[in-house]
Amino acid sequence: MTRIGMPVIRAHFSRIRNADRPLHAQLIATEPPPVCATISLVAIDLSRMPPDPAVHTALTLPSFRLDGRTALVTGAGGGLGAAAAIGLSEAGADVILLGRTERTLEETAIAVRANARTARVMVCDVCDREAVRSLIGRLDSLDILVNNAGTNTPQKFVDVSDEILDGIVDLNVRSYFVVAQAAVRKMLERTDRRQRGGAVVNMSSQMGHVGAALRSVYCMSKHAVEGLTKAMAVELAPMGIRVNSVCPTFTQTPLVRDLLASSDRLDDVLARIPIGRLGRVEEVAAAVVYLASPAAAMVTGASLLVDGGWTAQ
Repeated sequence: MTRIGMPVIRAHFSRIRNADRPLHAQLIATEPPPVCATISLVAIDLSRMPPDPAVHTALTLPSFRLDGRTALVTGAGGGLGAAAAIGLSEAGADVILLGRTERTLEETAIAVRANARTARVMVCDVCDREAVRSLIGRLDSLDILVNNAGTNTPQKFVDVSDEILDGIVDLNVRSYFVVAQAAVRKMLERTDRRQRGGAVVNMSSQMGHVGAALRSVYCMSKHAVEGLTKAMAVELAPMGIRVNSVCPTFTQTPLVRDLLASSDRLDDVLARIPIGRLGRVEEVAAAVVYLASPAAAMVTGASLLVDGGWTAQ
């Protein structure tokens, strides 16, 4: 570092590469001059930087395919979980379907098998920590987790009971942690995980980014999912496992249909979505497939909002 009693110094670095001068600095004086100025010149070894791509170089996009990968989807018996499972199978993944109701899981399995992929049904309550850890621990291998099981019970803040509070937190937060922990442990059994890669997709919500009346516990739970996603992403990135969340708006599922049973509620929701309609399950499934695929190889710790512009306001 040099101190000089002269006009302010502005350093311009240009990429001049030759054997004698790998770097070049041009110093230009500007007015008005101060009493003293301090400058720091930092040398950058440009030989370690990739060459500038030629404008005619062909662009090769990374693949959205998931052939040879195995995915586990919780809450796979219907709604967003079923759509995600089917979407993953269309991209080439074999899918493990986990949920509480065998009949609905088998219906999803039929759709997965129609895509010429294998589907395995696992009946389990994700809130049963020991059971779900045991099931995941017995899997042969795992590359992708879609943490999707969840619930919501809209109530006024002052009326929320301990039972409702515990139920939502147990399913929307605690089970996400437990399932993700068991799934990551299984992924890391492969010694080549860093090279092979892995992905966790947590199903969050636009309510993980905003607040809303009658949804204090739900908003709290989804903000927790966003924090878990970011913390996992930072810790697991060196191991080759990416972690992201998908944040849908109100989407056409049985749960949302029940929540918006009255026309007044539906009109109020639609007025808050700039695109002017409810989301579709296949739109959310597409986001899941993207985040699980090599196309998102540089994406981790992110929230992909599929909300029609709700949170942009």
